[in-house]
Amino acid sequence: MASVVGKKVGGRTYYYLVTSARVDGEPRVVSQRYLGTAEEIGRAMDGDVSAPGDARHRTFGDVAAVWATLERLDFVRRVDEAVGPQRAATTLGTHLALAVLHRATAPGTDLMSWWEDGVAPEFVKADLANHGRALQRLTPERISRVEALIARAVLEQLGTGDAALAVDVPQFATFTTADPCRCELAGLGLVVTKDGAIPLASHVYPREGAPPFAALAEDLRARHTTGDVTLVFTAGQAAQLDLGRHFVGALPLSEYPDLLAKPASARKPVDPERFAGLTAFDTRAVVAGVRRRVILTHSETLHNAQARAFGDELGTAARELAGLDAALAAGTYRGDRSQVHAEIARITRGRRVERVLSPSLAGTRPGEIRLTWKIDDAAVSRLHDEFFGKQVLVTDHDWPVSEVVTAYRARTHLDSTFRWLTGAAVAGPSPRWDWTPHRIAVHTLVTVLASTVTHLMRREADRAGMNLSVRELMDSLAGIGETVLRYPSTGGRPRTRRLLTERSPEQQALFDLFGLTQSPPRRHPHRSGSA
Repeated sequence: MASVVGKKVGGRTYYYLVTSARVDGEPRVVSQRYLGTAEEIGRAMDGDVSAPGDARHRTFGDVAAVWATLERLDFVRRVDEAVGPQRAATTLGTHLALAVLHRATAPGTDLMSWWEDGVAPEFVKADLANHGRALQRLTPERISRVEALIARAVLEQLGTGDAALAVDVPQFATFTTADPCRCELAGLGLVVTKDGAIPLASHVYPREGAPPFAALAEDLRARHTTGDVTLVFTAGQAAQLDLGRHFVGALPLSEYPDLLAKPASARKPVDPERFAGLTAFDTRAVVAGVRRRVILTHSETLHNAQARAFGDELGTAARELAGLDAALAAGTYRGDRSQVHAEIARITRGRRVERVLSPSLAGTRPGEIRLTWKIDDAAVSRLHDEFFGKQVLVTDHDWPVSEVVTAYRARTHLDSTFRWLTGAAVAGPSPRWDWTPHRIAVHTLVTVLASTVTHLMRREADRAGMNLSVRELMDSLAGIGETVLRYPSTGGRPRTRRLLTERSPEQQALFDLFGLTQSPPRRHPHRSGSA
């Protein structure tokens, strides 16, 4: 049943169209729509609908989805529990939640501008005047407790067991020191969930004098005491490790020529829905003197990317060789043969092009030396057939191949996420202050928690059939915008109307997945009409 109800505010009456229905046998208001004052309703009936006085557009979907995820984790309460009693009106839990929300949705932007111009105040009431000072209360002990309690919340929400991965992100961020001409590169060790690569514990370390990867791995294992931790390592780290515990890692391709020579027919699709174009050959081979399970994988996506990169490198090398040849012919380069050989080596060194380019020199004296070269097409074909798109993984687990691949790719996803969250504008070579150990610790906590929340969201999207990176997920959500129309005042407060932008099928699926609503909650119901 629908009826018109008037509400008196500040001496003026505002009218709403109210719909009632019986819920569990009791009459309840199930919806209400703001109509306006009597004057506004009269003008509307006469066809005189006022145009909005102004309008502004802002992103909505990313902030709404991240905040909804923080609420599902009971983030603010858990942080306040870790911190202990507080007297401030805006608790440290709220300050940290907003720092994470800002980092996850607008990394590299000014927090106060983001707060004042965006939709975040529609979801939470806070005073950010002392935001920086509040975060200074995050002592090392409090940081550890916060990280542990949020990790517990993640595991409770997942309900998928305690298996975890230990990974290293060596290019975490760059921080200035007291000397403005010197910067320090920090690496980050992480314990993450096996399902979704969601961070649970972290350890930041300076790259200068960094601990051996084996020592870092033991430190990470010690930080996660509730279940098994599987070490994830790259081909470059394999030689540093004693494979005495659970592991998933990559091995140098050049050490397994017999595997690389296997025909494509030996490989089988891994999981066409989750890993389109990925095939694998599951077998055993001797690794560090022990016969272990190894998996040769081939990715069409990786193959195409490596082929393009190789083509660019080959083209660059050919142009540089042509330039050298022209300089020799013109007499502008007058080095002897050993110097020319050194220049050729510089052009091709460290690249796969040296496998396919065959340069040769004629002449012996400076001014008479000439350079020619040819490309070995058979060698190019071998690169395509035996190297491009391939990885050799090793593990002591009997997991399905898809799970082994997922575990190994955790580091790639995390590296991509942290590159986005800690771009140059966030913690680059010229930030607004010198990075003290405490600032680095707080920055790391905020960044890791932003990664925790967004990776949790990415996992939910993946389970719903949307295989997106964190950046792709957040970009898609940020594309759900809100337009705020503000109508001229007729004596009371100006009326506003909020409209969400049209959504693509993917955006609508994310909108529904994260339980978003047409418009955020309002602290002043009489100020707006529903879109």
